[in-house]
Order: sequence, then C-alpha cells, then structure tokens
Amino acid sequence: MSDETLPPKLWAGRFTESTDALVERFTESVSVDHRFAKHDIRGSIAHATMLAEVGVLSEADRDVIVSGLEAILADIEAGDFEWRVSLEDVHMNVESVLTERIGDAGKRLHTGRSRNDQVATGVRLFLREALDDIAGAIRALQDVILAIAEREAGTVMPGFTHLQPAQPITFGHHMLAWFEMLDRDAERLAECRRRVNRLPLGSAALAGTPYPIDRAMTARLLGFEGLCENSLDAVSDRDFAIEFVSDCALAMVHLSRMSEELVLWVSAPFGFVELGDAWCTGSSIMPQKKNPDVPELVRGKSARVIGHLNALLVLMKGQPLAYNRDNQEDKAPLFDTVDTVTDCLRVFAAMLGTLECRRERMREAARLGCMTATDLADYLVRKAVPFRDAHDVVGRAVRRAVETGRDLSEMALDELRAFSPVIESDVFEVLTLEGSVAARDHPGGTAPARVRAAAARAKARLGSPGTPRGRC
Repeated sequence: MSDETLPPKLWAGRFTESTDALVERFTESVSVDHRFAKHDIRGSIAHATMLAEVGVLSEADRDVIVSGLEAILADIEAGDFEWRVSLEDVHMNVESVLTERIGDAGKRLHTGRSRNDQVATGVRLFLREALDDIAGAIRALQDVILAIAEREAGTVMPGFTHLQPAQPITFGHHMLAWFEMLDRDAERLAECRRRVNRLPLGSAALAGTPYPIDRAMTARLLGFEGLCENSLDAVSDRDFAIEFVSDCALAMVHLSRMSEELVLWVSAPFGFVELGDAWCTGSSIMPQKKNPDVPELVRGKSARVIGHLNALLVLMKGQPLAYNRDNQEDKAPLFDTVDTVTDCLRVFAAMLGTLECRRERMREAARLGCMTATDLADYLVRKAVPFRDAHDVVGRAVRRAVETGRDLSEMALDELRAFSPVIESDVFEVLTLEGSVAARDHPGGTAPARVRAAAARAKARLGSPGTPRGRC
C-alpha cells in the first residue's frame, strides 16, 4: 500500500485543507476492502453499460470505460496494481486510476451512483460468491461423512447422554447426525443467499438519483434476483451480512461439537478412531504424543466467528438511517468469517477422509455400563409389565450387575428371573448389542438397515455434485 503525495481527493472541492495524515491512516479502508475489487469493477461495468443504454453515457464513453476497467482488473489479478492509502478505499483507487488512464470518460462513470450504494453492491456480489464456495465446501464434507456412514453402518459403538454410556448405536448412525447438522447449515445459507441477491445499486447516497436509470437492467447484468426496494434501507442495510455471519457461527458451533467428539475419540481412554498422521502433530517434549491439533483448532476458531457475529450486531445497533461511516468496520469480520469457515470445512473434509474406526475398541466400550438396560425394560413391557414397574425391575438388576462387575447379558437366567418371573430365555436376544441396535428399525433409528437407507436418501437429497440442493 502506497501513501505517497497525491493530487486532491475526488471529493476535495468543498475543503480548504488537506486531510491530516493521522486521519488519513485512521479512516482508510483500502487495506481491507481491496479484496472485493473484482466485484466492485464488475458492478461498475454493469453500471456503465446501463448508463449507455438509457442515454446518460455515450457508447464511446461506455466502451473506453469498460475496456479501462477490464485492464485495471487484469493488473490487480496479476499483482501489478498499486493501492494507495491516500485514496481511502477500493472505489476511489479504481476510479482514480481509471481517470488517469482514459481521461474525462473515467470521471463520468460515477454518474447516478454513490459510494454508499456502490459498496453495498460490491459486498453483496462478494458474499454471493463466498456463499457458493461455502455451499460447495459443506457438500464436500457431507460426501465424506456419507461415505463413512455407509461403511460403518453396522459398527456398534456406545451412545452417550451426559457423556455417560446410554444405549448402543452404530457409528454410521452417529455420522448421519453430523450430516443433518450440516444439512441445516446448508439450508440456512441457501436462504441467506436469496436475501443477499438483491441489488442496492441505483439508490445513490440515500434518496435515489434523478437520472433515468434502469435498475432492472443492472440487476440482470449482475445476476441479482431482485431489487432493494427502498433507497434509504438499501445503502444502510447490513442485515444480510449479519445473517450470513450468524449462519456461519452456528455452522462453526456444529464443527466445534464434531471436533470435540474427535478429540475424545482419538484419546487413549476412548481409542475409537485414528486420524492420519498428516493431520496431527507431535509434542516438543513428549515423543509418544500424537495430538489432534486440527480438530482442536477448528474448535478454537469457532470463537472467532461467534465474536464476529457479536461485533456486527453491536456495530449496527445504534446507527440512524441512512449510511454511516461505522459500516466501514463490517468488512474485516465479514472477510475473516468467510476465510475461517471455508478453511475449516475444507480441512475437516480432508481430515475425515483419513479416519479409521477401531471397531473392536468401540464394541468393547459398548459392553460397559449395562447399555442394553432399556432393551430389558422394553422386553418386560412387551410381557405386559407396566413401564414404571419395568424400570424399577431393571434398575435393581443393573445394581446387581454393577456390584458383581458384569454386564446384564452375562447374568444367568435364574439371576434375572429373581427380579421378574416373566423373564424367559429369549431375553438374551434383546440383551446383545446387535439385537439392541437392530431393534431400532424405523426411520431415524440406528438399525444398520435404516442407516444405509438414510444414507441413500441423503445422497438423493443432495443430488449430483454441483446441482442445486433439493430442500433449498
């Protein structure tokens, strides 16, 4: 970023003094907002094209403006564009260089618009593209999860409540729970994209413009599905950014919960899964360590996005209509949210691709804690024992099993009958881990056949890679 002495600013006509150097550094945003230069230029090309169509610009001016903007974009993408802090923001930098290169035609580009509606348009274009990238990253992670779910549809593991052994489930069923979290995230972001995809350009500073602009044409050129209907709201609205970061914060909460489970599962006391060495790190002092740094960092990065949501809410809460300079502060949290969420989704998908289940360890853990106790209670209910009485019977049987260091399935039939005479030899069919998971044979249940069917439905719901999501 250059801070050299420049000609007077484009808005300097009303002022008699140059901007103080400290104010210049304090108020500049180009160090951040240069990131959406491509989108700003795209909006300018559409604006110039529309102005020529309605007769505000000549075709000759339009052509030289468009070719000039395309050349600037090529320079930016090649890293050959000099960003000047003294020109404040991405808009002034581009317009100033355009005017330097093409002369008076460059000065006509800003006819009928303001930086207020210009920045709102650029941010929406940027965010729309980011939403599409994030949707693809969610889809890629879901594909990995579905592959694991199908592969491990019959792998028995302990299910937990309160992090205490509760009931046996399958690992595939657990993976499908992760899939559903991400599916809701994708739905929310798809809804957010529809609200992002409205055109503010044409609102000018706050009241609209007296020029005979064609906003519908500009919207078509830029791929917007509708217009922001009120000029005051259009230039000051940042709801779409807050909604996006809110959706991302919840997605990061989901990734954080998944990360927490991975951290537990790879630990020695659990030992349920193994992650590839390339996705873990070692210790500088303890040579035996294999640390799950990637899920730990994903868990930690959720705090950044949650913090960005709070920052944007506080940023907007006291602003009167219309645009205020406060809104300059929306971009750093917005951009970092995009980067953080995209990176976390991509690294998570790649890491999960290396996951290996230690099936015997999972099964061994599922045998602890009398996790088929509920199955025994259901067995008694089917023998006409009221559920509350059955609950009491099983509770006493569990106490006996714990006292003797055994599982319910290891108790003799006579021992079990001492708690209820209706218990017969067929009870051992429901006390096995396989019998327990197979009994949950309904939509949403953990039975292996249901897990495979749910994975198949999920694949159909997603459609082919790159196709629109059916539920959105």
